[in-house]
Amino acid sequence: MSYDNKKSAIILPLLLACAVVLGMFINSFFQKGNSGESTIFQMPQAASKLDIVLDMVEEDYVDTVSTEQMIEKAIPSLLKDLDPHTVYIPAKDLQKVNDELKGNFGGIGVQFVRYQDTVAIVRVIPGGPSEIGGIKAGDRIVTVDDTLIVGKEMKDADIMKRLKGPKGTPVKVGVYRRSSNENIDIELLRGSIPVPSVDIAYMLTPEIGYIKVSRFAATTYFEFSEGLHKLKNEKATKLIVDLRGNTGGYLSEATNMINEFLPKEKMIVYTHGKSQPRTNYMSTGNGQFQDLPIIVLIDEASASASEIFAGAIQDNDRGKIVGRRSFGKGLVQEQRMLPDGSALRLTVARYYTPTGRCIQKPYNHGKEEYYNDINHRFLNGEFQKKDSIHFNDSLKYTTPGGNIVYGGGGIMPDVFIPVDTSGYSDYFRILSRKGIIYQYAFEFVDQNRQQMLSIKTYQDVLDFVKNKNIINKMVAYADKKGVKPDAKGLRHSREVIETQLKAYIARDIIDDEGFYPIIKDLDKTLQDAESLFN
Repeated sequence: MSYDNKKSAIILPLLLACAVVLGMFINSFFQKGNSGESTIFQMPQAASKLDIVLDMVEEDYVDTVSTEQMIEKAIPSLLKDLDPHTVYIPAKDLQKVNDELKGNFGGIGVQFVRYQDTVAIVRVIPGGPSEIGGIKAGDRIVTVDDTLIVGKEMKDADIMKRLKGPKGTPVKVGVYRRSSNENIDIELLRGSIPVPSVDIAYMLTPEIGYIKVSRFAATTYFEFSEGLHKLKNEKATKLIVDLRGNTGGYLSEATNMINEFLPKEKMIVYTHGKSQPRTNYMSTGNGQFQDLPIIVLIDEASASASEIFAGAIQDNDRGKIVGRRSFGKGLVQEQRMLPDGSALRLTVARYYTPTGRCIQKPYNHGKEEYYNDINHRFLNGEFQKKDSIHFNDSLKYTTPGGNIVYGGGGIMPDVFIPVDTSGYSDYFRILSRKGIIYQYAFEFVDQNRQQMLSIKTYQDVLDFVKNKNIINKMVAYADKKGVKPDAKGLRHSREVIETQLKAYIARDIIDDEGFYPIIKDLDKTLQDAESLFN
């Protein structure tokens, strides 16, 4: 092959890739007329050109090329100069992406952790296929459908892929039971496994209820409503809603949740786009918690639906927002299905808080700069000082109660709480980075599982570990894992390490009902929010 031909073989597919993106999704526009001559349908000029190019490549290009692969590579390039949240989802990834927001998936109903190159069961979902089949916490999964999954080579994603599957499909699991030193083969039928989006709803104090929402999935409003009524029955007279780390989800779930707290005909949010008329989302007055004092916790990872929730509470002067400035995503996406089972999540509108704010942060410098904004905030001291944040006065808005709020870059809390780094040391950071604290917590539970079967509450966990010298044993465990003891670092970080150990142990035994009541002792933002009520 000549140099020119070689060069063409490399460059031509790249040049054509973007041009053929839409051509794959449009039927051939050539139709034979009665005279036998080709007639071109009256279609958009760009579409016609794309189909012509695609036809040329398929029929006449010097080498055989996969137009499907060209399409898959070209679509992200086509979209890259749009906003950061318009994305293409290949067909092979769509189910996984959708599962995260459906509120359930098909699987066997276990939570596992990679422990010493084995797949160790941390928790068995009550009523799920694994519990019905006799799998227990502490068991090791050795094989799935006769495929060995022990060892470093098997990734978590590959293990999950083998365990997941459509509801009702069979799967054979080979289990090693450490307590009886036996291998067991268990036949299971996959079931619908719930994925909770409300981590916990419990009484922080005798008066203050706390509810943690991790995402806005298809079942979130139902879970949230259940949590609110649980707290009401436990005599909560004040409420903290924790949206920290919640990156968003379904708009409808957020508006339904906010509706619980607002009187009739109050603006929750409105959306508007070039091709989308303004749509107002108003409260119905049917909410059952319109008079319940509320505080909402946010941070730099709270985005989208979380910001809609916080913005509606703030702009209606309904409660206080506490924490740090939120992410700044004020764009609305619709998922459009494509013929091959892939999808396009297309930004179709912006959303605006009740005062008229669009809190979308700028994205005109590219996606990389957009997502690096969080790092810039940290380096500029924004995680430590409210005064480091400079707002544009042209984006200043006033709530009905006279409070000043700003658009153009996230929700700024009414009460700023800096990142708490007290108790941090190099020793603690190394332990955290290597996952040593959690690993030892699992080992502790694994060694004491039979003795801990009667544990029902987080207080039971604290009583059990009280005289077990877990800190020194964790230090020895870390030493075996290559993290040398550091007496000074341990002294500085002892409270943080010990509290995390207890919280992880409690989570392994009784899930989040044990974790959150213990870890709150390290949560300065939550503690300050609690003090605001007092």
